[in-house]
Amino acid sequence: MKVYIRVSGPASVTVLPQKEGQPHVKSSTVTSGPSGYYYQGVWRVLGGTTVHEFSASAISQCLKGKMVHMYGDSTIRQWYEFLNATLPGLKEFDQHNPKKTGPHMSLDYANNILLTYRSHGPPIHFPPMDTRVLHYIANELDGLVGEPNTVVVFTIWAHFGPFPMEIYIRRLQSIRRAVVRLLDTTPGTLVVIRTANPRALTSYVTINYSDWYMLRRDKVLRAIFKGLKVHLIDAWEMVLAHHLPHDLHPPPPIIKNMINHLLSYICPHNGS
Repeated sequence: MKVYIRVSGPASVTVLPQKEGQPHVKSSTVTSGPSGYYYQGVWRVLGGTTVHEFSASAISQCLKGKMVHMYGDSTIRQWYEFLNATLPGLKEFDQHNPKKTGPHMSLDYANNILLTYRSHGPPIHFPPMDTRVLHYIANELDGLVGEPNTVVVFTIWAHFGPFPMEIYIRRLQSIRRAVVRLLDTTPGTLVVIRTANPRALTSYVTINYSDWYMLRRDKVLRAIFKGLKVHLIDAWEMVLAHHLPHDLHPPPPIIKNMINHLLSYICPHNGS
């Protein structure tokens, strides 16, 4: 396990900006090749939406009047915490709920922004908790009143490693049906899915949560939601392509790029 392969060529690669008249690089699908690359620390997408950079003020303007609901594990809670730390006007209500599971809610009254986070239902490997706070994503989506100013973001992968693939498939199918119902009712609702990502592999993680297991689940997730009006944040490629070490919880530079990607779906023509 974890045996390094010595390079036989150059130890680094220099990426130069595109020259005028040079043909564009295209990628027909996410699964047929890399979905993007980093240039000067900024994630560039091959095909699809253009990713813009957002300052704190630009984020506030982008999310003005919007409700953003996040569901999943700690890797999506990172996004919730990033936005709370970045936006000075966003204030979290202390509901005395467990930090890891929530539910949590933050409000920016001046800009009319609502941000929520809730853990997905079991299996979930957090410390002892009140099971009443564990709701399934499908049930949450069915109870959601969507509208053009509603954004739904979710991820579900990290806690399913030790379980049979059938359990994961059934969970995703349940969520897919709920997404279809939500989009049938309110087609203007924006749905964004965060994919799995590579992680640091200790002996325990390698046995129970290895990247091989997660890559298989990542492919299943993409296949199940293919054809729906949903957007993917390719966390797998964004972590894999970055020079920082793999981590279950990607470090801040990668999280910032993920947030820029999310905001570029919400506000495709804005940014700063």
